[in-house]
Amino acid sequence: MIVPWTPSSWRGFEARQMPEYPDAAALTRVEAELRRYPPLVFAGEARALKAQLADAALGKAFLLQGGDCAESFAEFHPDNIRDTFRVLLQMAVVLTFAAKLPVVKVGRMAGQFAKPRSELMETRDGVSLPSYRGDNVNDIAFTPEARTPDPQRMVRGYLQSVATINLLRAFSQGGYATLSRVHGWTLDFVGSSASVKRYREMADRISEALDFMAACGLDPDLVPQLQGTDFFVSHEALLLGYEEAMTRQDSLTGQWYDTSAHMLWVGDRTRFTGSAHIEFLRGVGNPVAMKVGPSLKADDLLRLIDALNPANEPGRLTLIGRFGHDKIGSHLPELVRAVQKEGRIVVWSCDPMHGNTIKTATGYKTRPFERVLSEVQQFFAIHQAEGSYAGGIHTEMTGQNVTECTGGTVAITDEALADRYHTHCDPRLNADQSLELAFLLAEGLRAELQGRRAA
Repeated sequence: MIVPWTPSSWRGFEARQMPEYPDAAALTRVEAELRRYPPLVFAGEARALKAQLADAALGKAFLLQGGDCAESFAEFHPDNIRDTFRVLLQMAVVLTFAAKLPVVKVGRMAGQFAKPRSELMETRDGVSLPSYRGDNVNDIAFTPEARTPDPQRMVRGYLQSVATINLLRAFSQGGYATLSRVHGWTLDFVGSSASVKRYREMADRISEALDFMAACGLDPDLVPQLQGTDFFVSHEALLLGYEEAMTRQDSLTGQWYDTSAHMLWVGDRTRFTGSAHIEFLRGVGNPVAMKVGPSLKADDLLRLIDALNPANEPGRLTLIGRFGHDKIGSHLPELVRAVQKEGRIVVWSCDPMHGNTIKTATGYKTRPFERVLSEVQQFFAIHQAEGSYAGGIHTEMTGQNVTECTGGTVAITDEALADRYHTHCDPRLNADQSLELAFLLAEGLRAELQGRRAA
């Protein structure tokens, strides 16, 4: 039986991956404080994103979602935000230019501070402490004090999210994202790579097109669509107390929206029948997403789709596949067929990161780039074979010059991982690898659209 939904109705359901706070009274005080804080995003912005995602669900746009695996307090700096933003801009330009389709740009930013973990405890040299669950929960330092969940950290996470989204709005609408700056988005430290050379060649063609427009009397500086871009933020809705506190009733529609982000998703470990996270997300008006992995059966997927999108509204639900290069071929087709058969309208997106994580002999977690590319290629091939639409990509990436994922045109080796391994949680693609992935996506998307036109 479906219970009436309220922002707090999730509390009557099973909530996995939630931290255990030693001071319950302190948690209550922080949640009450957060309820008084202004929203980070507005309901109208979430509705605008849903409309763009509806185009992606119907094959008229493509979703580009990317950013840090877990934002941190220590690495908070405007340059890091800018660099990740401009790599996403570069990827979006590559995709738009190749496929001639709008790209929906969504960052894993301004709120991605909490992470689910496979183990409750971490053991080092015979000492066991609670696992690091993201800066919104505890600290990465391996001490009893640092690893104790502290609700006050959610307030700091909120304040950092405010600053981040304010800067992103300035970048996206304040002139930085104007298309005439397409050359200026190239990062200095990837200046000689093969992907950057391809990007610069494409940028030259875009600049020539803008010059042609100007010669014809059409001033690009007076075209609003070329002077900025829509940019949205998202994160995993893991800390439900925080999400409840940020949920407000829209004065125009009366509907409830989680104002911590434009888009929220539920992870592979927290999406199950009777899940508190599913219960919470089913009632908010935001577009939502759900991770889909090898353990999910078709019947269970359909039940979860019905819970999250009972009206079958285009743009409401995105399914983010995270299978691994060796499992996607044996699991995704069945799920696609089930969704197609039942007429469910979803955005199919590919997360080629989480299913391809390995540990090297040197002790570092990494993601071999060739496995990432393989999963993406199979993702497009499967959807083309099933008559579905491969509508998005979901990556963990950064604009920093990190060495966390092996491979790519820069050929990062296992031994080189230690050079600039900065992540607080999972390995991320660097700027060059992200751009290389964008060109592969462009080829897959172009082939998919050509196949549809031919059909």
